[in-house]
Amino acid sequence: MSSTLPRLRPDALSRDVLASVVVFLVAVPLCVGIAVASGVPAELGLVTGIIGGLVAGAMPGSSLQVSGPAAGLTVLVYEAVTTHGTVALGILVLTTGLLQVGLALVGFGRWFRAISTAVVHGMLAGIGLVLISGQLYAMSGATAPGNGLDNLAGLPGLFTRITGEEALSSTSIGVGAIAVITLWKRLPGRLPELVPGPLVAVGLAIAAVSLFDLPAATIEVRGLLDSLRLTGLHDFVLLANLELLGVVLAFTLIASAESLFSATAVDRMHDGPRTHYNKELIAQGAGNTLCGLVGALPMTAVIVRSAANVQAGARTKASRILHGVWLLLFATLFPAVLSLIPVSALAGILVHAGAKLIPVTTIRPLWRDHRGETVILVVTALAIILTDMFTGVLLGIGLAVVKTAWETSAVHLDVDKRDDRTTVALSGSATFLRLPLILDTLEALPKDPPVELDLSRLRHLDHACRTALAAWSKYNSTVGFPVPVRDCTRAR
Repeated sequence: MSSTLPRLRPDALSRDVLASVVVFLVAVPLCVGIAVASGVPAELGLVTGIIGGLVAGAMPGSSLQVSGPAAGLTVLVYEAVTTHGTVALGILVLTTGLLQVGLALVGFGRWFRAISTAVVHGMLAGIGLVLISGQLYAMSGATAPGNGLDNLAGLPGLFTRITGEEALSSTSIGVGAIAVITLWKRLPGRLPELVPGPLVAVGLAIAAVSLFDLPAATIEVRGLLDSLRLTGLHDFVLLANLELLGVVLAFTLIASAESLFSATAVDRMHDGPRTHYNKELIAQGAGNTLCGLVGALPMTAVIVRSAANVQAGARTKASRILHGVWLLLFATLFPAVLSLIPVSALAGILVHAGAKLIPVTTIRPLWRDHRGETVILVVTALAIILTDMFTGVLLGIGLAVVKTAWETSAVHLDVDKRDDRTTVALSGSATFLRLPLILDTLEALPKDPPVELDLSRLRHLDHACRTALAAWSKYNSTVGFPVPVRDCTRAR
């Protein structure tokens, strides 16, 4: 038991209790908002937050990062629920959790850190844009057309349709929520640190609807137990659908990458124990396995809640465990509070959260210093909007691999012309990506005097290049221009 629950000094305990309350206040509106945006009962967002605190929070891995439902998976969950129904959610999340545990057990956790940051930023930017476009409809009380591209294309028409008392009321509440969150953190003093902006926005929205009797749709409450659906063995037959397997892979990739990137960021915020990535991936997998068993939302480590935890002075994992306790008490003792929250206020909170996913401030310096990385970021984001999450991420990873292969396969050709022969010395890495350059250079040389290839300086010579150079030498030899190839053992 000592390996999971920390021993606390009185001063550390007081800091952890305070931090847990702050994280709880941050988590409530986000858990509920993400669940509603995902097309599932609001209570399921709280269940995922509870499991993130009590299960993942108690396990070894990262000491201070906090887990729960994340905005980054909202779009994918919504598409899965809309296409396959809520009955498929449990088995999708359960399989994701089992896959995460399996990957961690074979030591794959640390390899998620090798995913290009441009792909991750592009993924988050695409998610942010899709999330914003979808939640703008919910904020005005309208129904979104469908996928990300349709939602974006329909925005001009949406703005012209915001008429009538209910639409204007809902839009005003949503815009007000965004304004409150934006301005709240700029207030002087410690109050913005102790009381989260999203909670203030929700509280003011509830007060405005009550005081002014505004016509605005509120959250439908089904009850905690009524919202759960236990996943059984019969649900595994759904995985025979290859499309659902693609969703599982997307869940696994995004949830794992977001959690481990979050862990890296959180480690930079404090001077406590560093994250053990494989153990953290096991913790995330265990949490998602349990979330899947009860039909809740998928779980990731969330940088917003994790940063709030560190900034509030947390010292040990007790803060994130306690935040799960507070969420459990709230969900069981005060569920009626959820029915007072306007849907448009939550939509405004998620629009703000989606905007924070778009790396606006980093694009310009990235373009100045690393234009290839910027292209990968933009292409990944656009692919997610035009197709889907899984396709966009795969395309981004593919581009990153091609870019890396191109940069690492740099080859230099040094041409030394003499009376009796011309020597072409290759240095660097000769791969198929550089074959056009190599062959163009060789074919541009005069056939007299003979050409000699020197490959001894190469660090790497792949099969495609070796075959092409051998064919070129043979061809030139048949027309009377022998092309001896010097020793290239160092290039093998």
